Amino acid sequence: MNKKSQELLEESRKRRTYRQFLPDSLDMDVIKNCVLTAGTAPNGADKQPWHFTIVTDPDVKQRIREEAEKVEKNFYEKQITDEWQADLNKLAVTWEKPFLTEAPCLIVIFKEYYRMLEDGTKDKNYYVNESIGISIGFLINAIRNAGLASLTYTPAPPTFLRDLLGRPEGETPVMVLVVGKPDPDYELPTLRKKTFEEIADII
Repeated sequence: MNKKSQELLEESRKRRTYRQFLPDSLDMDVIKNCVLTAGTAPNGADKQPWHFTIVTDPDVKQRIREEAEKVEKNFYEKQITDEWQADLNKLAVTWEKPFLTEAPCLIVIFKEYYRMLEDGTKDKNYYVNESIGISIGFLINAIRNAGLASLTYTPAPPTFLRDLLGRPEGETPVMVLVVGKPDPDYELPTLRKKTFEEIADII
C-alpha cells in the first residue's frame, strides 16, 4: 500500500501546467475516458451536478478566444490589483490567450445548480461547488495519467461560455480546461510545492 501511494505521489509531482501545446490531434476515446473518470467523483446526493463540453472545432475555439480576450483585457487594464499582478509575474501571463486556439482540445466545465423538468419544475442539486471541485481534480489527474498536459483557465466573468455553447441557465461555467500534448519548447517556471508540514498536521 505504501509503495502504491508513493508511486502516485511521484507521478503526480510530474504534473505541470503548460501554456503552449503542440497542434497534434488527440484520441477522442482518451478524452471521453478522462471525462467519464471525472464523472465518478463523489457528489451531493449523487445528483452529479456537472456538464463537460468538449470543443475541438477551430471556429468555436476562435470565438471562445475572442470573447475570453475581451474579458481578460478589461481585467488586466482596469481591475487587477498590484498585489495580484505581482503574484502573476512569475508565470508571465497576459490578457492574450493563444493557447485557446493552439491546443487541440478545450473542455469547458459547467456546474449545474438545477435542471428544468418537462413539467416546468426545477430539479435542484446540492453541494454543487464542492462536487464540481472534486470532479475537476479527478479530470486533471486522469489527463495527466493519459500522458497529456492541461491548463486550468478561468475567465472572469465566464458567463459568455454558457451563451456561446448553448447551455441552459441552470448551469454556470467554471473553467476551460485546455488539453493537449505539451510543447517541449515551453519554458516551465520554477515553482516550489509546499511540504507536508506546511499544508497539514496530524492530531
